[in-house]
Amino acid sequence: MIKLIKSTFYNEADTKKKLIDFIAGAEQLSIGAEVKKFEEDFAKYQGRKYCTMYNSGSSANLALIQALANMGKLQKDDTVGFSSLTWVTNVTPMIQLNIGIRPLEVELDNLNASKRYVQEAHEATPLKAVFLTNLLGFSADIDKIAEYCEQNNIILIEDNCESLGSEIAGKKLGNFGLASTFSTYVGHHMSTIEGGMVCTDDKELDMMLRMVRSHGWDRNLEEADQKKIREENGIDGFYSRYTFYTLGYNLRPTEINGFLGHVQIKYLDEITKKREDNFKRFMTILEKHSDKFEMLNMDHMDVVSNFAMPIICKDQDIFDYYTKLLMDHGVEIRPIVGGSMVEQPFFKKLGIGDFSELKNAHKIHVQGFYFGNNPELTEEEISGVLDLFDQ
Repeated sequence: MIKLIKSTFYNEADTKKKLIDFIAGAEQLSIGAEVKKFEEDFAKYQGRKYCTMYNSGSSANLALIQALANMGKLQKDDTVGFSSLTWVTNVTPMIQLNIGIRPLEVELDNLNASKRYVQEAHEATPLKAVFLTNLLGFSADIDKIAEYCEQNNIILIEDNCESLGSEIAGKKLGNFGLASTFSTYVGHHMSTIEGGMVCTDDKELDMMLRMVRSHGWDRNLEEADQKKIREENGIDGFYSRYTFYTLGYNLRPTEINGFLGHVQIKYLDEITKKREDNFKRFMTILEKHSDKFEMLNMDHMDVVSNFAMPIICKDQDIFDYYTKLLMDHGVEIRPIVGGSMVEQPFFKKLGIGDFSELKNAHKIHVQGFYFGNNPELTEEEISGVLDLFDQ
């Protein structure tokens, strides 16, 4: 079996030994110094001022939308455009908070929403925000989307859970908008077993994100920020640790997650290089069989930290043939992420409109699949997959 991901951690044996030693000697396993250390490490890696860690990437999405709502940046009557090809927890926070949503079409050659589709959606229904998903390590013309959003006072936020390390226009994905979310779930680029982050350069937003993470408390704020918020609300020392200043949840990670992040982040550059090298090998499948599969175009990207290799078949018979062939030979395959959200039962039940014009998203949904690209693939495994596509 060639699995999507082989191990819980990169350099697993050493990481597990360090984890055992850490747990044995730790005085505290609830959120504390290790989480803070990893937040600082990750902010530095990403090139952002602030990072807040959560118990999952999905929680990071929820916290970001809730924080923007708490700050009045998103309100009930607003509409948020989102990449139609995504994961369900990019969409559900807006639904839960009664914020309007509009799915965006994606480009067939990079699987992502582009400027032209953002512009079309905004001209049809004015958008307050755009929540882009940088899918599978790819991006469309996100630099142009960022310019368009700035010109039209649209808040741009990014889900970068599958594109850690990818770069375009000399900048890491996840750095083009007001804030971005990340995931360190076990199957993603780096693993803390479960975990997620939000990065931003906006101090006020970072403060709100930390309060949303912990019940609306101020416990994880800097001392000067705690003092300010307590004075503004007339709270004295006795009540301060149990005062709820805003709407929040319990989305906290543990010290175990923080420790693992601190251990694993030093491998990220190596992981990115291996994923990109594998992706270049897998791209030969599309180049050799352009009569069967849609071609991807990543010429505009500086670094492609590919999450998994997508295959979009030109017709249903080709899809049926290759999905069976790969599964019969022990290659784990899946639909492309969550597919098109407008095709999912939960979305249809909302009854918010007919989005049959999203032709590319539909094609990817019904004629697309992906197989794994992980940094532990062997030459034998890579060659074996390539040989299958040549049959």
